[in-house]
Amino acid sequence: MIDHAQKARELFLDGLNCAQSVFCAFCDVTGLDFDTARKMTSSMGGGMGRLREACGACTSAFLIMGLLYGYEGTGADGSKAAHYAQIQNFAHAFEEKYGSFICRDLIANMNLPVSTDPTPDARTPEYYQHRACAKLVEGAAAMLDEYIRSRGLPEKE
Repeated sequence: MIDHAQKARELFLDGLNCAQSVFCAFCDVTGLDFDTARKMTSSMGGGMGRLREACGACTSAFLIMGLLYGYEGTGADGSKAAHYAQIQNFAHAFEEKYGSFICRDLIANMNLPVSTDPTPDARTPEYYQHRACAKLVEGAAAMLDEYIRSRGLPEKE
C-alpha cells in the first residue's frame, strides 16, 4: 500500500484543496479514478466551499470510510448507528490531536484571520509557511490508513 499521508500532503502542496488531497490520495483503495475523485470533492475544500465548517480533510476521510465500510439499506439493523459511531470516533480523535475538526477553529488556532470569502488564498510560499493545512491533510490520511489497517479492506464483490 502506498504512503497515503505523504501522497495527500504532496497533492495539497501541488494545489489541490484539503478535501481533494485526502480523497484523491486513496484512489488506489476506493477504486475511483483520480479525475472523478478530484471533481467530486472540489466543493468541500475550506470547510465546505470556504464556509469554514467541517475540515475538508476529515470530511474526505468520512467519505472514504463510507465507501469502504458504510452500511447498506436503511441501517435500521443498527449498522447506521455503528457506522456513525466510527465517524464520531474518528472526528474526536482528530479533534484531540489537532484541537478541532472545524475549519474555522483550526485556522484560528494558527493565529490567522478566518475568511469565508469564496476566493481561495493564493498558494504562495508564505501561504504554506503560515498554514498548517498540509500537516492536517497528512494527519487525516495517516489516521485513515491506521483505521483501514485495523479493519482490513472489505472483500471485492
